[in-house]
Amino acid sequence: MHILDTILNIVFPVNCISCGKKDSDLCTKCLLDSPPAERESASWIFPLFDYRHPPIKKSIWLLKYKGKKRLANIFAEVLYGKIIEELSELSIMNNFRDPILIPIPLSKKRYKKRGYNQAQLICEELIKIDKENNLRHGVDIKLEKNSNNFKLENNVLIKIKETEHQANIKERKDRLKNLIGSFSVKNPEIIKNRNIILIDDVI
Repeated sequence: MHILDTILNIVFPVNCISCGKKDSDLCTKCLLDSPPAERESASWIFPLFDYRHPPIKKSIWLLKYKGKKRLANIFAEVLYGKIIEELSELSIMNNFRDPILIPIPLSKKRYKKRGYNQAQLICEELIKIDKENNLRHGVDIKLEKNSNNFKLENNVLIKIKETEHQANIKERKDRLKNLIGSFSVKNPEIIKNRNIILIDDVI
């Protein structure tokens, strides 16, 4: 796989969409230099970056619609640090332990058209990163879906109604309204009395 990536990078060179640096669709420096999102009034929502910032907006568009799946890892690297930071506080203050990681799902129609769910890709990268960190610290996690800090569940939340693309809706209140009644819980016993982390690209 690494050999194939090397060949593809030679034939189709990859450059950061913000600074032009080679070998990355969006380099970590440009991502970290992006303006943070405004803090939500709800304390349980943790947005990272301002979606209106051009490099962020374009990179999410590339991930969602152009198959640039490598961007999932770039976002996950930054998101992982934020999650671990928040978990360290929540586990002490609110007994927020052993959380389940759940990606916001696509509708069947949209998933069939796109072939993947970008939120799920980010979650899978988060699990990989966590496992790698565990191994570096001598923790051997052998279960495929599990890591030391959270467990991934893809078969809990389902989208039951087709909605307008969130990225096409400017006002946040309208984006929230757009999602009302569009999700349902499958296998509720899996999440009963559990702490949950929902992952999405645009909120």
